[in-house]
Amino acid sequence: MEFKLPLQILSEGDFSNIIHHDVYQCLLSFLIACFLSIISIPIIINLSNLLHLTAKPGFRSSHDIETPTLGGIAIFAATLIAYFLWPHSENILDSNLISLAMTGVIILFFLGIKDDILAVDPTKKLIIQIFASLILVAMGNFKVDNFYGIFGIHAVSDFVSIPLTVFIFIAIINAINLIDGIDGLAGGISLIAGLGFGIWFILNDHFSFGCLAFAMSGSLLGFLRFNFSKTSKIFMGDTGSLIVGYLLSIFSVEFLSLNVGYLHDPNAYFNAPIIVMVLLIVPIFDTLRVFIVRIFKGGSPFVADRNHMHHILIDIGLNHFWASCSLWLITVVNTALFFAFHGDITNTASLYIYISMFGFYMLFAHLLKRRVVFIRQKKELSESPSFNENDLPSTGNRRRKL
Repeated sequence: MEFKLPLQILSEGDFSNIIHHDVYQCLLSFLIACFLSIISIPIIINLSNLLHLTAKPGFRSSHDIETPTLGGIAIFAATLIAYFLWPHSENILDSNLISLAMTGVIILFFLGIKDDILAVDPTKKLIIQIFASLILVAMGNFKVDNFYGIFGIHAVSDFVSIPLTVFIFIAIINAINLIDGIDGLAGGISLIAGLGFGIWFILNDHFSFGCLAFAMSGSLLGFLRFNFSKTSKIFMGDTGSLIVGYLLSIFSVEFLSLNVGYLHDPNAYFNAPIIVMVLLIVPIFDTLRVFIVRIFKGGSPFVADRNHMHHILIDIGLNHFWASCSLWLITVVNTALFFAFHGDITNTASLYIYISMFGFYMLFAHLLKRRVVFIRQKKELSESPSFNENDLPSTGNRRRKL
C-alpha cells in the first residue's frame, strides 16, 4: 500500500486510508493502548486499595507508603486490545508466531497476578517462564540459530540454538523484573526498547510485530503517567514486568532471526546481536553486576539486596524521576553512539568494546557505592551526641587535617 502523509490523506478526503494503512494502524495502536492504560489504571488503583492488594514498604523499598501493584493488568489489557483491533493477515508467519506468543503472555499474566497477590516460589516461577518460552521455541521454530560471526561462529545447531533462545527469554524477563525497583525505570527502559524494535519492524514491513511493539510501548507510556504520580501511584508488579520482559524477548529473538539475511538484504544489520545488547544495556549491565557482587561477597546471586544501580542513585540523593532519567539517558546515548560509530567493526570487536564498557560500569558503580557509604557514615556520626568532624571517614578527595 502506498504510504501517504496524514495531511495528504486528509486533503484528498480519503479518511479510510488512515485506518487501513499498516503504518497508521501501528501508530493508532500506540495511541489507543496509551488511552486504555490511562483510563483503566484508576479503576485498578481503587480496587487494589479496596481489597488491600498493595505493596508494603520493606528494606529494599524506595517508597514510604503502601502502593497498589497490579498495574500490569492495565499493560496486559491495553496491549492486547490495541493489537487485536486490526486483522494482521498480510504476513501469515508473523501472525502465527504472535498467536503462539499470546499463549505465553497469558500464562505469564496469571503467574504475575498470583505472585503479586500471594507470592510464588522462585523455582516454580522459573519453570513456568521456561515453559512459556518453549511454546514459541518448540512449536513456532522460534530460535536464535546464528552467532553473526562472533568469535568466527555463524550458523549453529538446534543443540545450541534452543537452549540459547530459552536462556535469552529467561535472562531478559528476569532482567526487566530486577530493574523494576524505582518509579519509571523498567517502564521507561522497556518503552525505549519497544519503540526501537517497533520502528525497525515497521521499516522492514513486519507490521504485526511492529504493531505489537507499539501497542506495548503505548500501554507503558500510559502506565508511566501513574507510576510517577504522587497521589495515584501504582507499580507494574510482577504481572507487568513478566509480560513486558517476555514481549521484549520475543522482539529481540525475532530481530536476530530476521537480520540473519544481512548479507543479501540492504535493510538488515550484520551487528544485530550488539544492537539488542545496546538497547537493553541497562537491565543487562545491572543484572550482571548485581549477580557478580553478590557472588563475590559469598552470597547467593538470587537473594535480594540494595545493590542495584537504581538503589545507589537513590541513596546518593537523586529522586526517582532523575534516577530513572539518568538510566534512560544511558540507553538512548549508547544506542545513538553505536549507530554513529559502529561502521564496519566486527561483532567480535563490538563485543569486546561492550565488555569494556561493562568494566567501566562496574568501576563507576563501585565508586558511587563508596560515596553512599561515606554519606551514610557521615550522617550517622553527625547525629551522634559526641560528634566531632575529625571522626568523619576519609575519602579519596578529602584531606586529613594535620
